[in-house]
Amino acid sequence: MTFSNLGLSQKVLASVEASGYTTPTPIQEQAIPHVLARRDVLGIAQTGTGKTAGFVLPMLTLLEKGRARARMPRTLILEPTRELAAQVEESFNRYGRNHKLTVALLIGGVSFDDQQKKLDRGADVLIATPGRLLDHFGRGTILLNGVEILVIDEADRMLDMGFIPDIERICKLLPFTRQTLFFSATMPPEIQRLADSFLTNPVRVEVSRPATAATTVSQFLVTTGREPAEKRAVLRTLVREAKDLTNAIIFCNRKRDVATLHRSLARHGFSVAALHGDMDQRSRMQTLDDFKKDKITLLVASDVAARGLDIPAVSHIFNFDVPTHADDYIHRIGRTGRAGRSGTSITIATPIDRKYVAAIEKLTSTTIPPLEIEASEERSRAFYGSRTQPAE
Repeated sequence: MTFSNLGLSQKVLASVEASGYTTPTPIQEQAIPHVLARRDVLGIAQTGTGKTAGFVLPMLTLLEKGRARARMPRTLILEPTRELAAQVEESFNRYGRNHKLTVALLIGGVSFDDQQKKLDRGADVLIATPGRLLDHFGRGTILLNGVEILVIDEADRMLDMGFIPDIERICKLLPFTRQTLFFSATMPPEIQRLADSFLTNPVRVEVSRPATAATTVSQFLVTTGREPAEKRAVLRTLVREAKDLTNAIIFCNRKRDVATLHRSLARHGFSVAALHGDMDQRSRMQTLDDFKKDKITLLVASDVAARGLDIPAVSHIFNFDVPTHADDYIHRIGRTGRAGRSGTSITIATPIDRKYVAAIEKLTSTTIPPLEIEASEERSRAFYGSRTQPAE
């Protein structure tokens, strides 16, 4: 199966080819023909399965006919976070390079002036977080009665973040005849109820059982002592000795640990940046952009960055802390091994993490194989380091 078999337009196929993709992922193969046929779609897919292109590519094809009117967007995509919204915009810009479409982004933390101009001119695609969208609807700066396609993305995360009442209100403002595409990584009862209320005779597309790690990710477990300095020495050894490491995301459980580890790695000469929830939007976007462009090799992050990061080629994931919620492990390591690429995930565990490791192995129905590492040289280097530049 190739993209040319799915019914996409020649303009879209040319952009896909220019991006280096030849074979659709399972969710793309299943979803795209139904979207093009104007069917409602219920998609259940893990992050990293190519889900975004699964709706962006057919939407671009459908949008080649017709034109937008002032303040009346033709399509609406709802995302739970600023980062996800910005990444979907990037996807439209990448695959829509042969189209003359206007894409507007409504998210907090970014000046609205430029986006307002796009809306006033007529937006073919509006990508928004629910709260920001309702703010502008309340001010009368946008009309939603011309929306032809609605995408609700990461619905289970919308539920976690308390956005469901906002989404229900938004849906009441849209035409009943719209096409709705509804995506979620999991399908708890509350999400199923929402899908039943938002969708009309939908096609269900499910490409991977939730709570399973991608088979393209090689997982390993490294045991260490509980002292933070020892954990940092083990991490440095892992990074220095990693095979085929091109870049890596390193996850910590707490934002203060993100800052501590970031400072430590920087002092040891690593190319590293940090990403956590307290950063302003401009800084977050700049850090992500630098990482994507390989200006930074290591990105230390809290779980706020675990879901939805659209960075296609992350070679390694390091769990500096074992996540206390097993499903967070799935979302973390889902940042590598994406769209058929291979990836490596290494989790550093102390004796007190045993119960969390056991919960992960139970959830994923796998035993994470141990990886032996000798970090004494790294520990010695830190201990006998320069007194004027503390190593830890």
